[in-house]
Amino acid sequence: MEQFECNFYQTDYNFEDAAQGLSTTGASSHYEQNKTRKQDYLHSGMMSSSLDQPGYICEEPSYAASEPPYGPSYIFQPSDNFEDEPPLLEELGINFNHIWQKTLTVLNPWKPADGSIMNETDLTGPLMFCFALGSTLLLAGKIHFGYMYTMSIFGCLGIHALLNLMSFTGVSHGCVASVLGYCLLPMVILSCFAIILSLQGIAGTLLAVTIIVWCSFSASKIFISTLAMEGQQLLVAYPCALFYGLFALLTVF
Repeated sequence: MEQFECNFYQTDYNFEDAAQGLSTTGASSHYEQNKTRKQDYLHSGMMSSSLDQPGYICEEPSYAASEPPYGPSYIFQPSDNFEDEPPLLEELGINFNHIWQKTLTVLNPWKPADGSIMNETDLTGPLMFCFALGSTLLLAGKIHFGYMYTMSIFGCLGIHALLNLMSFTGVSHGCVASVLGYCLLPMVILSCFAIILSLQGIAGTLLAVTIIVWCSFSASKIFISTLAMEGQQLLVAYPCALFYGLFALLTVF
């Protein structure tokens, strides 16, 4: 039995040699991992520093058929086209000079309208005037935002259909909405009077009728000059007066 145990435990294996081999293998693999991480960090740092420089754009290179791309690679080239780009407001279609000219045309009904400016689809001024009208009505204790937007939509559609039937050139929905919105400015003045005094009397009725005539005359003048509809101003002013009469009813009552 003792001889069997001696034969069973006899071996050339040394525990210290095995531990030393494991430690050597682990150290070499750990060194390779640290080296790889260091190279990746340096590469990412070079990429981020190049991307942080202003005036560089990132483009993907074109590869030949015999050279397939093995990973994302980029070519950095300076961009010198910033000076040639138009301003942001011009790209959005906002021209404050044209807005001011249209506003003066509405405030002065006898001023001739510039058809080239009025034919633009500019909704910045109309949205401002609609918001101003709703805000002044709100200050007067009248919440009519829903009625305002509904009447504006159906009124623009109706007048657009009518103008397309009456004119030879035709007109777009944006142009009709722009003109009707700009000519809403006198109605904002009427709503400002409604804040400080009651318009449900003879004086208020006369003031409301004056504002309706003002708005409809300005709108018809602009439509006539834009669409070259000479001699048809009264025919255009009548539906415009009906349209602005609805807003006057909201303001007075």
